[in-house]
Amino acid sequence: MQHDLFSSLDSFQTLSVGASALLVRDVAGGYRAAEADEVLLAAQRLLAAHVRGSDVMSSPAVVKDFLRTRLGTLPHEVFAVVHLDAQNRVLDYVEMFRGTVSQTSVYPREVVRDALLRNSCALLLVHNHPSGVADPSKADEFLTQTLKQAAALIDVRVLDHFIVAGSAVQSMAEKGLV
Repeated sequence: MQHDLFSSLDSFQTLSVGASALLVRDVAGGYRAAEADEVLLAAQRLLAAHVRGSDVMSSPAVVKDFLRTRLGTLPHEVFAVVHLDAQNRVLDYVEMFRGTVSQTSVYPREVVRDALLRNSCALLLVHNHPSGVADPSKADEFLTQTLKQAAALIDVRVLDHFIVAGSAVQSMAEKGLV
C-alpha cells in the first residue's frame, strides 16, 4: 500500500486527528494519522536523499543524523558501509551484515568486493550497539584495522568507523582509532 506523506495543514483540522499529526493518504484518497514506522521510513528516505551525493567532509552532521535515524533504534547489530567517490561524495549506503543483540560477523572479503563493485575510493564503516553504549570495543578497533588494511590493498581508504548507540554517534577517527 503506497502513501503520500505531507504535514498537517489548517484545512485538515476538521479531521479527528490533532493539528500537529502527520497524515498519510491511502490509495483510495482518504487521509489518516501516520503510524510511527511510516514517519520513521519517511524520515529515513528524506535523510538518504540529503546524504546521497553530499560531500561527507562538509556535512558530517547530515551523515550522523542519517546513521542515527537508520540504526539507532534497531534491536540487533547491523554493519554497514557508506561508499564514497574521489571527492568524498556519498555513492551509496549498504547494510552488509546483520547480527544479534551483541555482535555481528563481518567478512573483509565481502567489504572489499562491494567496494570494487561500486567503484568506491573511500569508505565509512558503520555499525550499531543496541546496548546503548557507543564506545568502541577492542574487537571494533581490531576490525577497523583489518578492514583498513584489506581496503588499502585495492587503493580504497577507510576514513572513519562510526558506532551508533541510540541517539549517540561515536567517530573512531575523532578518537584517533582509524
